[in-house]
Amino acid sequence: MKVAIFFGSKSDTDVMKGAANALKEFGVEYKAFVLSAHRVPEKLMETLHEIDEEGFEVIIAGAGLAAHLPGVIASHTTMPVIGVPVNAAINGLDALYSIVQMPKSIPVATVGINNSYNAGMLAVQMLSLKYPELKEKLINFRKDMKEKFIKENGEGVEL
Repeated sequence: MKVAIFFGSKSDTDVMKGAANALKEFGVEYKAFVLSAHRVPEKLMETLHEIDEEGFEVIIAGAGLAAHLPGVIASHTTMPVIGVPVNAAINGLDALYSIVQMPKSIPVATVGINNSYNAGMLAVQMLSLKYPELKEKLINFRKDMKEKFIKENGEGVEL
């Protein structure tokens, strides 16, 4: 179980930590890369080839502004790509639209703006289809989440 996390600028590091945190919670191995689709496209292609050979199964890619990174990656691999729009300008809407509006046959699953944690969770769900031990962890996580929510909110709240 391996997930690659890509993002185009070091300034996106804090946003993309959420994906790593989600993967850590479930014991999923990951590797993170700062690579730009525009500034170092050759290095990006080289790295995509390397992670494919190393057995990575899902890619999470965060990008802001033009936000081409997730789409460029998706056009060069058959691995599922999860895009994380990063709020770099106009409240992240430019990045969201860029990532979610992929052309037919080159999909990028897309989570909310700056919500890399959900990208990590989506990667866990994808991998849980193949790995029964991960599916069991996910089932227990959801059960615990529900129990905690009910415990904290089941008696109502005072306003």
